[in-house]
Amino acid sequence: MKAHVLASACALALLSSAGHGDTPRRDFEIARDAVARGEILPLGEVLARLQTVHPGRVIEVELEISDDKMVYEVELVTPDGRLIEVELDAATAKILDYEEEDPS
Repeated sequence: MKAHVLASACALALLSSAGHGDTPRRDFEIARDAVARGEILPLGEVLARLQTVHPGRVIEVELEISDDKMVYEVELVTPDGRLIEVELDAATAKILDYEEEDPS
């Protein structure tokens, strides 16, 4: 799972147009810098907190801007096979939204 989380972290979707000057910054650089500045929590810490409330296998993670704040959007499969999507405040890991995919 750690390898998948690292791969997901490198594939974070965040402000594809953000950058310094004419050179666009890659998504993982934006996320890494935000963690270094203390603006958001590291993905591993957020996922560990999420597992205590919603255990499951993480299948996708995105870091997005929503209402002027950074949000981790996590899709996971629960132990009983349900697909859920949880949005968490990237700075606090507080759950902002929870959706369960319709199995039909």
